[in-house]
Amino acid sequence: MSQVTDIREFADLSPNVREFIGRTQKLYIDGQWVAAASGKTFDTIDPSTEQVICKVAEGGREDVDRAAKAAHKAFHGEWSRMIPTAREALLLKWADLVEANADMLAELESLDNGKLVMFAKMIDVPASIQLIRYYAGWATKIEGATTNVSVPIPGMEFHAYTLRQPVGVVGQIIPWNFPLVMAALKLAPALAAGCTSILKPAEQTPLSAIRLVELAEQAGFPKGVINLITGFGEVAGQALVEHPLVRKIAFTGSTVVGKHIGKVAMDSLKRVSLELGGKSPVIIAKDANLDEAIPGAANAIFFNHGQVCVAGTRLFVEEPIFDDVMGGMMQIAGSMKLGGGRSPESQMGPLVSKEQHERVLGYIQKGRSEGGEVLTGGSRHGDKGYFVQPTIFKNCGPASTLYREEIFGPVLVANSYKDADEIAAQANDTIYGLAASVWTQNLSLAHRLARRIEAGTVWVNCHHLIDPALPFGGFKQSGIGREQAADGIELYTETKSVLMRI
Repeated sequence: MSQVTDIREFADLSPNVREFIGRTQKLYIDGQWVAAASGKTFDTIDPSTEQVICKVAEGGREDVDRAAKAAHKAFHGEWSRMIPTAREALLLKWADLVEANADMLAELESLDNGKLVMFAKMIDVPASIQLIRYYAGWATKIEGATTNVSVPIPGMEFHAYTLRQPVGVVGQIIPWNFPLVMAALKLAPALAAGCTSILKPAEQTPLSAIRLVELAEQAGFPKGVINLITGFGEVAGQALVEHPLVRKIAFTGSTVVGKHIGKVAMDSLKRVSLELGGKSPVIIAKDANLDEAIPGAANAIFFNHGQVCVAGTRLFVEEPIFDDVMGGMMQIAGSMKLGGGRSPESQMGPLVSKEQHERVLGYIQKGRSEGGEVLTGGSRHGDKGYFVQPTIFKNCGPASTLYREEIFGPVLVANSYKDADEIAAQANDTIYGLAASVWTQNLSLAHRLARRIEAGTVWVNCHHLIDPALPFGGFKQSGIGREQAADGIELYTETKSVLMRI
């Protein structure tokens, strides 16, 4: 493979990561690493330094077609005949390889995305391993059911049962904020269910997905079962959604793109699951333990630089404690050390790309122009890299842009409230419904709000905690369907009814 990067510019990386980025990254189709049919490549960028990391194959319509045909052949060949315990064993072996390569994956994730290596090691990589192992266990537990039927034909008896069978070839399009976790979350249940996959990572962050698929290849998955197409959404992603051999699309990303995918998929009635945007409320009641609630609310918005679909971007604080909470939030935000994700001193890294950097700074300017008051932050940080200061606004009412639109950056809108029984209506005043958190020591209030808030996940006295055994997804324009738990298997299976005269 050709040398494309002067790896001396990345002297702080481990040798295996430096070797990895010293080559042009290829597509994975039908068990082979290949260049794009067009020969095109694109650069992936280090958001901390704005330097080119390496070149990546730019997949297009012809590459998607080859991958779809390979996945279709594999689905109807060896993979469909493989017994569930063999699929389970492959997934477990894959998880072991991911665990053995944890440090490398964390470095790649930090390098490509900008997130802190420390967080990638603590959160992203372990979560990915956990997801693969969790769904490995599901491979042997996909069941149908027998049913007593009441067909009113005298003298005849019947036996009826259901089968749950894999959908077939699935296209899986993942975002740039948690590339490794999202790849595992998409691939593991699909493979456990018996589907074959074409994975399309975000063009901003392809590297950890490439390495993850390399490890799947090492684990021994048959050719064609997993295919990887790197490239741009408007070309490779569009081709994937349109391809006639692809039976289902699973997408995580923006609501705007999710709506487009839904419209395109409707033409062929493809199955679609969508995990989309959010504008999650964080509610702090006056009886909350502020020693936990204040850092919890700060983590809700500033974790992963605010680039989280469930980020707590709207903070509602009961009036008697509003000033105390704001003082604590401002202290945390103002003291956070911004820097490269690989620096052990950094507490927040850069945003993922120039485009996202400009977008978030544009929202901050919009907030000011609409009369919002910046309590802390409000500017870019430094003159190199895509850094934005942790920013807190107040006086942004329900009609303001910052209150209503998903920013996907470290920008918080804070408001006070008077009536705990009315706060659910304010929390629900959004087109989104992905998540929320409630901070209170009042058990009755916690249960009332958990019922009333329109969100797929409601946390109480915590935020951002995700477990594979709990369904995850959103109400309203935050998506369609649920991932994780048994729901994750249902996304990749069809139910067949069998009625037999005996």
